[in-house]
Amino acid sequence: MEIFRSHVLICGGTGCTSSGSETLIDTFNKELEKNGLTNEVKIVKTGCFGLCEAGPIVIVYPEGAFYSHVKVEDIKRITEEHLLKGRIVKDLLFKEAVEEDQIRSINEVEFYKKQKRVALKNCGVINPEDIREYIAFDGYKALGKALTEMKPEDVIDAIKKSGLRGRGGGGFPSGLKWEFTYKAQNDQKYVACNADEGDPGAFMDRSVLEGDPHAIVEAMAIAGYAVGADQGYVYVRAEYPIAVNRLQIAIDQAREYGLLGKNIFGTDFAFDLEIRLGAGAFVCGEETALLNSIEGKRGMPRPRPPFPAIKGLWEKPTLLNNVETYANVAQIILNGPEWFASMGTEKSKGTKVFALGGKINNTGLVEIPMGTTLKEVIYEIGGGIPNGKAFKAVQTGGPSGGCITADYLETPIDYDNLIALGSMMGSGGMIVMDEDNCMVDIARFFLDFTVDESCGKCPPCRIGTKRMLEILDKITSGQGELEDIDKLEKLAANIKASALCGLGQTAPNPVLSTLRYFRDEYIAHVTEKRCPAGVCQGLLSYTVTPELCKKCGICANKCPVNCIDGVKGKEVYKIDTEKCIKCGACMEACPFKAISKK
Repeated sequence: MEIFRSHVLICGGTGCTSSGSETLIDTFNKELEKNGLTNEVKIVKTGCFGLCEAGPIVIVYPEGAFYSHVKVEDIKRITEEHLLKGRIVKDLLFKEAVEEDQIRSINEVEFYKKQKRVALKNCGVINPEDIREYIAFDGYKALGKALTEMKPEDVIDAIKKSGLRGRGGGGFPSGLKWEFTYKAQNDQKYVACNADEGDPGAFMDRSVLEGDPHAIVEAMAIAGYAVGADQGYVYVRAEYPIAVNRLQIAIDQAREYGLLGKNIFGTDFAFDLEIRLGAGAFVCGEETALLNSIEGKRGMPRPRPPFPAIKGLWEKPTLLNNVETYANVAQIILNGPEWFASMGTEKSKGTKVFALGGKINNTGLVEIPMGTTLKEVIYEIGGGIPNGKAFKAVQTGGPSGGCITADYLETPIDYDNLIALGSMMGSGGMIVMDEDNCMVDIARFFLDFTVDESCGKCPPCRIGTKRMLEILDKITSGQGELEDIDKLEKLAANIKASALCGLGQTAPNPVLSTLRYFRDEYIAHVTEKRCPAGVCQGLLSYTVTPELCKKCGICANKCPVNCIDGVKGKEVYKIDTEKCIKCGACMEACPFKAISKK
């Protein structure tokens, strides 16, 4: 066995890969060889560390030195100073990792201190393409325990006692779903994994598959044993090539090690996995639409009941959970349901992974115990709002969720509290907005997404959401009337009550929550023909301040529709508001700040 004095962990997740981490790995290997360190220092390509804003990220152990925004030209210094001479390169460390003369390791940085990693336990820690590293961190130990020490009923009972609820949206108790599938009588059963993560700004499931794919393979095998299934399918969107590749590597390695296939752990239990690629339709995140797509049919929802646990894939009982839900399973079996239930709140146990984005300093993945407040996530873990701007709202649950205002920042995060505020947990998107965001435009953005992604099967979603979007377009363009606000609320209530699937039933949530908390902005758009945040182009006007205009003509040259008139060097330029398309190109181009928008 090779022993190294230092390990250099480099993020190989999608974010850092797009920023050139593969080149960093190649350069590090060359520098190690040049300095004779290849037998002393090991380079490890990991999954996502979570703090995506700081990427590409390089962590050097045993010190835990946290290098951020690493460039190719930095590698020579890190190699020669830190790895060769033992002197940490302070000016390349993450800003919060240096405190006066003290250097803080990655686990002492504020972003990580309040987190509790269960689903993300191995992400950023192991090489996801090496099954030996997963096994070294107790990988497949839970599967062995389940197969050799527990009956299927015992496994299901452990999941029930843990209080684990589905992490994909609605939060249905996972143990009950497993029990329903177990009790369903049939000659064939299936286990499926929903990795069709479609919410704008969400990348939790992708990061788990990229950083710890064996956790999903192991959990699905445990689930297969528990419910009596011998075949599993992971439905992944094709836009996740790194995740798909690493998951396939994990499946192949598990087969090679006898952890998939027949007679697993010397028992008579057989289980195998296959990947099915999705084409990126948001509606396929809905469980019955996903099952249709796996079968090769068009991804459209089925009426329920019967539920998949009774009649799922090819009309056989099917257990379906999402990636994050499965990522908790092995830990529950290994550590016991009481350990998992000790975290979180009374009705929402364990931890939850959120993709923190928008107007926030520390964008990335966070995993926190249920019951952590929104304020802690946004201001302590997330580092607050950039540029001293004021917090305005946070959107949770993606297109199916709603916006929560500053009045509720002390709210503990759990399923029931978010629903009470007009939002929802969803899969875990958390988009922060500041004073420059228009909440009417935010509602229009999410509804536009939902309209585009509707499968068209049921009229409430196909027609109703389209009518709602038309009203929002009317309001944001300055043509709205007060009665339009009433129409929006009435349409929203009807759609929620009559749409076929969760996509349609929750589509009005962003509109309803913004109406609930920001009705004054809707009224300003309608009665004053004004966008308070200065975002909606239809309500903007651009003017030239004569005292600041230098008569240079730059603005006129940049105007795409030639609506700015003047004589260079002689006249103050003027904007024809009738012709102006309100693109803002003139204001951006003016070096003298002579053009303003109102």
